[in-house]
Amino acid sequence: MQFEYFNPTQLVFGAGSLVRLGKLAQQYGQRALIVTGGGSVKRNGTFDRAVKSLTDAGVAVFECDGVEPNPRITSVKRGADLARAHQCDLIIALGGGSTMDAAKVMAAAALYEGDPWDMIIHGQPDPYVPTQALPLITVPTLAATGSEMNCGAVISNEDTKEKSFIHNACLFPKVALLDPELTLSVPKDQTAYGVCDLITHITESYLNGATNTPIQDRFAESVILTAMEYGVKAIADGSDLEARSQVQWAATLALNGWVNSGSGGAGFPVHMIEHTISAYHDITHAVGLAIVNPAWMRFATRQNPRKFVQFAERIFGLTAKNPDDVDCALAGIDRFEAFLKSIGCPTRLSEVGINDGLLETYAKETLRIIHDENGNLPAKPAMTEADIIAVLRAAL
Repeated sequence: MQFEYFNPTQLVFGAGSLVRLGKLAQQYGQRALIVTGGGSVKRNGTFDRAVKSLTDAGVAVFECDGVEPNPRITSVKRGADLARAHQCDLIIALGGGSTMDAAKVMAAAALYEGDPWDMIIHGQPDPYVPTQALPLITVPTLAATGSEMNCGAVISNEDTKEKSFIHNACLFPKVALLDPELTLSVPKDQTAYGVCDLITHITESYLNGATNTPIQDRFAESVILTAMEYGVKAIADGSDLEARSQVQWAATLALNGWVNSGSGGAGFPVHMIEHTISAYHDITHAVGLAIVNPAWMRFATRQNPRKFVQFAERIFGLTAKNPDDVDCALAGIDRFEAFLKSIGCPTRLSEVGINDGLLETYAKETLRIIHDENGNLPAKPAMTEADIIAVLRAAL
């Protein structure tokens, strides 16, 4: 397999590293728009500490707050307008994955005269491809999405009930500043959802990628095992800085492109299906992943069992009769679902109030937004509309 790896983001990692924000920021701009979410960074003092570091370094600070858990295009537009109005030359995302995703698109939208929704791939024939963006620094306060060190973002349109993505090199942050101390106040449920989110990023490429990729497989398996081991510790004791640090590093590695370099990964089908569900119901992204992923795994393993057998053996210590032992693969999936339940993640649509009334609509919308040349959802195996409905029905 031929492949390229490119990630220009400077990574700054370590407890207490928030104090470096100002010095890092002054390399890229003098007027910063800080993007925040629901207000936790103000309640726990993180915002004030960030502002002090910036102002001490001579960087003027402006704010765009209130970004939603499933970030909306209206918030992106509001942030881009604020950046232009205050002549900002730098954007800083201070929050979770939603805040970072919104900030990325704001950075490009601030330099674009059209509608930012043009940039989001949602089934239109010619998406606008941005070529420039304001410099961006990401400061994650939650270990989950890995958005801090990649060039992707997911945005929702509340008017059209669409949720989709952009992936473009100009959106790479200049700096990802990871201070595990900022995650100490994250509650148990959000910590658990973060663990699920990062593991799903790994399984999407691990189970959908190329074969004969031993190095990448072992990278992936080590991240999963680390997330499971230290995620449980972080959930049990939120003040465990060692556990928080390990989970945060795992979350970044899970989606900065390194783990799946050389193995690829067709389509991220679990994410694509979940995007449609949360576009309609505004559920937490990782909750949707916890529900869809085991159901998708059971569908896929019957057609392509070998990697699922490997997953069962290497992650859960099961022993297969042969490389195509479907029973062993399914037992591994059962163990995985049991792990998700044990840390507090829902694993059924009914647990979040979703019934079977719109399954066909979810499938059609998923395929309208993303499909291969045959009209199917890219995955191993590729999924038809009927396949998506079957997975969702199994997840009820």
